[in-house]
Amino acid sequence: MRLALAAKRASYEYVPVNLFEGEQRKEAHLSRNPFGYVPCLEIDGRRFVESVAILELLDDLFPDPPLYPKDPFARARVRALVEAVNAGIQPLQNLVVQARVSSDPAAQKEWATYFNIRGLGAFARMQEAYAKDTPQGSFAYGDALTAADLVLVPQLYAARRLGVDVSAWPRLISAEEATLALPGMNAATPSMQADAV
Repeated sequence: MRLALAAKRASYEYVPVNLFEGEQRKEAHLSRNPFGYVPCLEIDGRRFVESVAILELLDDLFPDPPLYPKDPFARARVRALVEAVNAGIQPLQNLVVQARVSSDPAAQKEWATYFNIRGLGAFARMQEAYAKDTPQGSFAYGDALTAADLVLVPQLYAARRLGVDVSAWPRLISAEEATLALPGMNAATPSMQADAV
């Protein structure tokens, strides 16, 4: 969500939750998100969870620049790209899922790596299919930043952390580069945070 906040030029206070130390399972965080997941966005004492819901809320609160196209067909495609990451990759690499799969760290990594490769490959094929009737641009969908870019950048970070060779997907890398070239975006990436692993 840091990328979305940066895109919207919204000021915020970043409160890290160390997932590898299990802070997400402590009452302090469970009171913010009963699932023990991140992110959690608090606005005026009200808490909001789940990445896609937060993206849509930020788009409603800060309409410029828009994160979703106005055209309903283009909007549906951006939503599909978002869900490719949100539902097809991200939850399957969560630590709680990996722990249920196996107690062996090597098996956990193999599991997460498989779903990263499978999901990023599907994302790239979706882009290719959409490019047949949509003008290609530098971003994940078209020539402007969308919510698809905002979920793709941290997913590529996670894939690289697992040792996935992302060079097989040049359009994904191009979208990442275009996103990070925008003002404030690089500073919002996972690797630039004080608690980065």
